[in-house]
Amino acid sequence: MPLELVTERIVMTPLPSATVVLLRDGPAGLEVFLLRRHGQSDVLGGAYVFPGGKVDAEDAEWAQQTDLAPERMHALLGEPEMQPPAAATLFVAAIREVFEEAGVLFANITPQAARDAWDTLRSGPRFGELLAGRGIVLAASQLQPWSRWITPERPSVGRKRFDTRFFVAAVPPGQEAAHDTIEATESVWLPPRTALQQYWDGAIDLAPPQIMSLAHLARHASVASVLQQARDRTPPCIRPMPLDIEGVRTLCYPGDPGHSDRLQVLPGPTRLHYRNKRFEPDAGLAILLGD
Repeated sequence: MPLELVTERIVMTPLPSATVVLLRDGPAGLEVFLLRRHGQSDVLGGAYVFPGGKVDAEDAEWAQQTDLAPERMHALLGEPEMQPPAAATLFVAAIREVFEEAGVLFANITPQAARDAWDTLRSGPRFGELLAGRGIVLAASQLQPWSRWITPERPSVGRKRFDTRFFVAAVPPGQEAAHDTIEATESVWLPPRTALQQYWDGAIDLAPPQIMSLAHLARHASVASVLQQARDRTPPCIRPMPLDIEGVRTLCYPGDPGHSDRLQVLPGPTRLHYRNKRFEPDAGLAILLGD
């Protein structure tokens, strides 16, 4: 079912959130992990997304139980207006969310222990309760900030606003990503180009941040290439600007004539149009793939 286009203006403070783009090197090169959200979800129901969610109050409690100092996490995010404890909380939220939703735990833990902990987590206890007293140190060093997406006051999909930091990370050796069968009903590893091709063919639904992120990742051939770029640059902040052009909802990104920021910060198209019950660029699939 195609994502519903939202037409009204929604004014609310964006919820701090974190998303992890899990990466691995497959037979044909770089692959990313995607979850299909439950069709009844109030956020992107039925769409394929990267694991993630909003910051919880308990995330701050684990900020000192990571392998990086809060000041280092603050520096990696590249947001000088933020305080180090808040930066550390975002890293913790990313680690917690990818564990809750995909069963991958970035910590000083064996693969079998991670699987056992995920099985236990799904039976009731919260993340902090499950790990407390076990000498767990969260491996924030394995996550690299990639981008920041802020939902505009007039969203195009969904009726909530988020201020989301996207992180990239290689799956820890021996661990396997999966879906929890509750918030997500399916999961798949795909090369970014294949995911975009499937979207174009109508086989899967993607929201605009996933479309643009996959277009960015489609320019990379390996996990090492993605992580190196993440280390080499400050994560861009992307504030999509929605316009209605001749009755068509259009999302403009930095570098587009319709955006207030004229510096392009993402490869690929600078605008997506809602046509044929999906978001697509003027130049078609080729510009998403980098062909």
